[in-house]
Amino acid sequence: MEASQKTAEIISIDRKKTADIVLLSVYVKQTVGQYFAQLNGHDAVDLYAMVLSEVEKPLLEATLEHTGYNQTKAAKALGLSRSTLRKKMDQYGIS
Repeated sequence: MEASQKTAEIISIDRKKTADIVLLSVYVKQTVGQYFAQLNGHDAVDLYAMVLSEVEKPLLEATLEHTGYNQTKAAKALGLSRSTLRKKMDQYGIS
């Protein structure tokens, strides 16, 4: 079973336990909608890169915290190689 299927199963099980869970995708959609509303008709520029950087840094930080800053465990949890994780940490100034 693929990781995304396992995650979907876990979320499905957790939803049964707690009806108040809101998926990350819902937050992203709402936030991007708010961003567009604030543009007041102006064109969005480089939105994809902006959203990725806004999501990626806290994802890395939360995963590192969860793994006790063990980069090998964090890389495995994220599905990245350790060298890719280190490059991303450097990119975002995470030490």
